Amino acid sequence: MRGKQFGTILMCVLCVTSMTLNGQFTSGEKEEFAKWEDFLLTAEITGSQQMLGSLAVTEPWVLTLEKDGITRRALWKNPSGRVKGYFEGWQWEIAAYRLSEHLGLHMVPPTVERRFRNDRGSIQLWIDDVITMQDKIKNNIRTPGPIMYLFNRALFMQRAFDNLIANTDRHQRQYLITEDSRILLIDHSRSFRSSKKYRTELIYSDKDKKKPYPMNQLPRHFYEKIKILTMENVREVVGEYLEDRMIEALLDRRDLIVLWIDARCDNIGEENVLYDL
Repeated sequence: MRGKQFGTILMCVLCVTSMTLNGQFTSGEKEEFAKWEDFLLTAEITGSQQMLGSLAVTEPWVLTLEKDGITRRALWKNPSGRVKGYFEGWQWEIAAYRLSEHLGLHMVPPTVERRFRNDRGSIQLWIDDVITMQDKIKNNIRTPGPIMYLFNRALFMQRAFDNLIANTDRHQRQYLITEDSRILLIDHSRSFRSSKKYRTELIYSDKDKKKPYPMNQLPRHFYEKIKILTMENVREVVGEYLEDRMIEALLDRRDLIVLWIDARCDNIGEENVLYDL
């Protein structure tokens, strides 16, 4: 039994180390993103069921899609403005996906715009064979020791990404964890805040003792990518899905993130903060 368990862990280490150091989707999965984007746009909707209740504030729809013999589920939502006391926007789901790809994080499932019931909304590929962080904690499912550092690095990337996009609603059900301990991120309809608070403070920082180790180690390419973000190239990436004031706020937060990383590099050494893939 012990030998079988070690073999499983070893295969997990080899899989994660060889394919996902540059993102949480594997290289093979990323190569199919364009295909899935087209599938989400053009596949026939053969079934639909709305998610209601406290676990789905925006009451999205789970759609069944079929095309060329392939059947997959997808999540469609279209909240806009205040919804049950929260400020929501379906457009920000698409902007978050595009930014994740542009920055090389590859943590958000393929997401595009699609009409359903004559309304515009975002549609995101449903990811099967995963558990949530809530499931992991509730059932005491431990990350194998040999890949704990990769799991932690994925959490640092999540915190940096949420800091950048001002995602105010990252709870445990919005982390999807694969069998080999990769982390995927869903639900970004409360992101891209632009008020003064979200221009001058980061969600994850040293000031918040409830959220320790905010961005301890990050990929060097992410650091270099965010440094050269401008209004023009962010607008090119996200298209119509972000207003200029939201992009300006994002760039203000980018400055705060760069300052935080630079200070940490000065304190403990760049080689202990930034890593190459």
